[in-house]
Amino acid sequence: MTGPKIALALAATLLAILPSSAPAQSQDYPSRPVKVIVPFGAGGPADVTARQIGNILQESFAQPFVVENRTGAGGVIGTQEAVKSPADGYTLLMMSNTQTANESLVPQRKYELMRDLAPIAPVNYSDLVIVVHPSVQAKTLQEFIALAKSQPGKLNYASSGQGTPYHMAGELFKAMAGIDVVHVPYRNSGEARSGVIGGQVQMMIDAVPAMAPNVAENQVRALATTGKTRSTVLPNVPTVIEAGISGYEATIWLGLMAPTGTPKPIIDKLNAAVNAVVKRPDVVKLWTQQGAVPMSMTPEEFDKFLRSDIVKWAEVAKKFDKPPQ
Repeated sequence: MTGPKIALALAATLLAILPSSAPAQSQDYPSRPVKVIVPFGAGGPADVTARQIGNILQESFAQPFVVENRTGAGGVIGTQEAVKSPADGYTLLMMSNTQTANESLVPQRKYELMRDLAPIAPVNYSDLVIVVHPSVQAKTLQEFIALAKSQPGKLNYASSGQGTPYHMAGELFKAMAGIDVVHVPYRNSGEARSGVIGGQVQMMIDAVPAMAPNVAENQVRALATTGKTRSTVLPNVPTVIEAGISGYEATIWLGLMAPTGTPKPIIDKLNAAVNAVVKRPDVVKLWTQQGAVPMSMTPEEFDKFLRSDIVKWAEVAKKFDKPPQ
């Protein structure tokens, strides 16, 4: 066989092999442990949810899904680590609307969310709850607003860092209520929660599943929840809308992404597995008890959701520089 004929034969062989390589890659995945980076602190909604889902995926795939907390810089450090990881499906990122907000709030980050990470699937969302330390002389949201207006710049509120859902919800609340309260960012939600429980800060907006036990133990006073309707976990607490701020709504949602370049068959396989998990009756029951609502989308639908959320929080960020009315 002459040189040209050999080259043609090799090319034909490669073409025959290539179409079957992607399905084989998906069938073999995962063949070793999968790392799930959580760019937030232990005990928060992202950490708890990642471990819940990881345990079920471990059963489904017969491989460990190992959660690693990489905190700092409002989620940027952990996200950056995921971006730099090999695009082979063995490093995933449990992310939230922190990442979509950071697209407009943290210009110095070394990555772009939709360029450097590929959407896999959303997981769930939770309403938030506005709480104050019991020493605060306000029993209702309107009383807190009146107190803040009488002491501009004297009260403060905690969050788990710049750009987190708790920070964004707080700034949106400030803008819509026309008050001046000082943002105190902590390294993670656990430290922020401890800050308001200990009285170092007066107020915090936190995820219902995380803060509800503290409300029940009277460690904090719940003033309002942030969904369109009342929380099933805190049914006696009015919504912010009911308390008089029309149009206010804020949630924390969670989802999974992988480094850009991760093979599509692996993305699709993970998407199908996660969607199966969030539809399981036992998972739905558990999350309902905790105040979380399952989310289910294709990778393409999640991509559109993420892009829309980036635009949404960019618009909210524009309100931050407006002085209180």
